[in-house]
Amino acid sequence: MKIPILDLTPEVEDLWDDLMAAIGRVLRSGQFILGPEVEGFEAEVAEYLGVKHAIGVNSGTDALVIALRALGVGPGDEVITTPFTFFATAEAISLVGATPVFVDIDPRTFNLDPGQVEERITPRTKALLPVHLYGQAAEMDPLLDLAERYGLKVLEDVAQAFGGEYKGRKLGTLGHAGAFSFFPSKNLGAYGDGGLIATNDDRVAELARMLRAHGARRKYHNETLGYNSRLDALQAAILRVKLPHLDAWNEARRRVAHTYNELLKGLPGLETPYEAPHARHVYHQYTVRILGGRRDEVQRRLAEAGIGTMVYYPVPLHRLPVYGYPEGSFPEAERAAREALSLPIWPTLCEEKIRQVATRLWSLLT
Repeated sequence: MKIPILDLTPEVEDLWDDLMAAIGRVLRSGQFILGPEVEGFEAEVAEYLGVKHAIGVNSGTDALVIALRALGVGPGDEVITTPFTFFATAEAISLVGATPVFVDIDPRTFNLDPGQVEERITPRTKALLPVHLYGQAAEMDPLLDLAERYGLKVLEDVAQAFGGEYKGRKLGTLGHAGAFSFFPSKNLGAYGDGGLIATNDDRVAELARMLRAHGARRKYHNETLGYNSRLDALQAAILRVKLPHLDAWNEARRRVAHTYNELLKGLPGLETPYEAPHARHVYHQYTVRILGGRRDEVQRRLAEAGIGTMVYYPVPLHRLPVYGYPEGSFPEAERAAREALSLPIWPTLCEEKIRQVATRLWSLLT
């Protein structure tokens, strides 16, 4: 029996009637860009997150770019972030003309190590951009304290952690803004691209709404150079169907993760994910470490057994040609890139399949 790393078909089947009704409603409305569906979704997300403003855009990458610009980040500025994340995090910083300044990760969480941030702050530092990787909250309190002391903005990259929490607060609501992705594989995913900016700052929200629509508050009255980055009504309607199920899906992901933890406990050469006691990990990925230089071999052998896995991420950002730091610059990020392996996970993944994955790992590593 083949086990993919992700299977979205059970979700589609479960929601089929509601999805078809939502899609039909949009098709009959004749309104396909922004409009009532997007406004309705934005209001529902704002209520879910507990923020004043939610602004739909066309991707998680655009959410980062537009949020950075709305926060006043631009040419000559520096933004401190992690080198162990998807490329879009640093790419967005570069696209607005700023410079990504990397800080190594905490090996337990795979997230930005707050203890190393202050030494990287310079007079040019404008913002901090922590990533809540794999669904695990970054350690926000010390980052928020540093931001307060140095007058910095904080933009959270929540692409992989919709619904996650830090000390009882939803991720994406702790800093000045949060950037979300609705790529189909995400915990709350569209059936195409989509993204969102969340903020309690009226000015940031106003600028973000302008920037997503070619820099105009009113059509044909452009005030600045912006983007064509509007959330499609079809995607908003689909997301409105899915949002009420998000908490249950995230809890189901947590059950899958905890089952893996029990089955993999004590397996030599493998480390299961750390879960901070003050945060709610929502397991966008269930990512283990394969020690002893065996990660690639284990991945290959799992594939031969029909088990899908992914490496997020095989090359840390600082080692990519576009940034070109020398090897050894951020040793924990580089070690994670050699050891991290994400196993199959989705809300309805059954225990039988989890046991098959775990059994195969035991046979490979012992």
